[in-house]
Amino acid sequence: MASSSCSLVSIPPSLTPAKIPTSTILILRNAGLILNPPPPPLSFPTLSSKPISVKPFLSVLRSSHSQKYVYHDPIPKFAEAETQKFKAELFNKLSKDKDKFGDDLDSVIVVCVEIFNDFLHNEYGGSGTLLVEPFTDMFVALKEKKLPGAPVAARASLLWAQNHLDHDWEFPWRVTGV
Repeated sequence: MASSSCSLVSIPPSLTPAKIPTSTILILRNAGLILNPPPPPLSFPTLSSKPISVKPFLSVLRSSHSQKYVYHDPIPKFAEAETQKFKAELFNKLSKDKDKFGDDLDSVIVVCVEIFNDFLHNEYGGSGTLLVEPFTDMFVALKEKKLPGAPVAARASLLWAQNHLDHDWEFPWRVTGV
């Protein structure tokens, strides 16, 4: 393996010509490779001898306020209507796999609907506020109650919410009849 070395060279002001600024050069050597800094930037004559002020630019930055998107509070009427829609469609989806759920299908639906309803009433505030936590909570609750098909039910619930919830929020009259 080739040895590496690093040296820091400082050019003292007394050795530099008057027009070249004092600089520090870091030279890395590795297997014959020498890395040097790029040459100093070219200087261009300015049209004005006045220095450029940064103050107007900073005052523009200070005066512009960043806009924050404000999410809505949960809407109980929307939450109720969406929960009913979720319950019906989750039942239709999971009842296709009766072998997996057996006699516990209704219990699985109750757990999922309860958690989904709580989420809609307490946390969902419109497009962009769908969280994964209620669906992981469904999975955990179903496992703790030793109900069958926890992964299938939680996944079906999440997919339904991803495909319908934000869209229904944008077009609430489809859900609530308003």
